[in-house]
Amino acid sequence: MADRSVVFGGHPVTLVGPEIRPGDKAPEFSLVDPDLKEHHLGSTQGKIRLISVVPSLDTGVCNIQSRRFDQEAKQLSEDVVLVTVSMDLPFAQKRWQKEAGADRTVLLSDHREASFGTAYGTLIKGLRLEARATFVVDRAGVVRHAEYVPVVSEEPNYERALAAVRKAL
Repeated sequence: MADRSVVFGGHPVTLVGPEIRPGDKAPEFSLVDPDLKEHHLGSTQGKIRLISVVPSLDTGVCNIQSRRFDQEAKQLSEDVVLVTVSMDLPFAQKRWQKEAGADRTVLLSDHREASFGTAYGTLIKGLRLEARATFVVDRAGVVRHAEYVPVVSEEPNYERALAAVRKAL
């Protein structure tokens, strides 16, 4: 498998892990929430998962992306679970969630094992950060949408991700 890259800080950086594509079986992962409770893909089995991946909630674009998806999720069915993944420590995620009033978002940290990043191909080699990406996983655990944002400082295509969620409903 050839190395894949995105632009971070104006320079190409290598992503670790496979490129996930629509139609793939969604890989399992092990993450922790702000209360240090472990979560897996199977924790939301039977739901449609909109997974928003950000480098750090404490940066401008990540904050915008996370708030935007939280607002959009409020308009979606309860059958949709919005998961935001970052390498932020759970305590920082909890602080951000309170400050943002993001009550529709399940925040999960990949800081322990980089389980998500290596399984979904979003881990930036050498930086221990996630690349910006979005995934939609249907009730059966099949990926219906995958976007790796080529320039990490840019926002994802919200409309495409949300259209995939609506189609999966």
